[in-house]
Amino acid sequence: MPPTQPGEITARPGWFARLGGSILFYTKLPLPPGWQPRFEGIAPLAPVVGLGLGIALVTVDWALDQLGMPALTRSALVVGLGVWLTGGLHLDGAMDTADGLAVMDPQRRLAVMGDSYSGAFGVMAAIAILGLKTLALAELGAGRGWVLVAAMVWGRWGQVVAIARYPYLRAEGKGALHREHRRSPQDWLLGLGLALGLHGLWAWLQLGQLPLVGLIGLGGLGGALAIPAWLHSRLGGHTGDTYGATVEWTETLLLCLATLA
Repeated sequence: MPPTQPGEITARPGWFARLGGSILFYTKLPLPPGWQPRFEGIAPLAPVVGLGLGIALVTVDWALDQLGMPALTRSALVVGLGVWLTGGLHLDGAMDTADGLAVMDPQRRLAVMGDSYSGAFGVMAAIAILGLKTLALAELGAGRGWVLVAAMVWGRWGQVVAIARYPYLRAEGKGALHREHRRSPQDWLLGLGLALGLHGLWAWLQLGQLPLVGLIGLGGLGGALAIPAWLHSRLGGHTGDTYGATVEWTETLLLCLATLA
């Protein structure tokens, strides 16, 4: 191994290098100089990236609240910022998945999903996702930040479940990298432990929000398992697009579910 240069961050092959790869893959954020990324086996770290993104969005939300910005406007900006930080990666997948599922002929669905042009059903899916997220987030008061972070962690854990449990339907594509380097059940245990730990901390710090903690915990676990299973039943497996759809619809489900508490 060559000697470390001054100011260089040592990134041996392992979780630190894979974390760098997951940040580059799942977000638009750059890495500090010297942080050498590794892209093999990055999928299990997606919930960790979701945790970081969630904390960043909550910080922005808090700052806008201190400036006196109304809840609905703040919510729209936070949701939009989330899309920008991820480069629209997951939202694009949800749109392509909606276009594919709208096709009556199952044999043509993958071809439609692979088309770079968005159809009417994809546009409607994007409007529904962004609209529901914004309105649901605007309705939340106590526990708003916790719910947002939990939704981003559970959504990405659902993606890990899809990768670990179901076949990949394309010979190539971004999602093929994840499937090739999967290790089940180790892969999904990391994200599950992170999600449960987050809920434990939430319950410990906010005892008065226990019903909301339980609702989001059960909803997150159920949604992250059920949505990939439903997509598998419709397509016979998963693609990179359905991984993104799993993230978006799990997040949307949890934000909407939180308004019941």
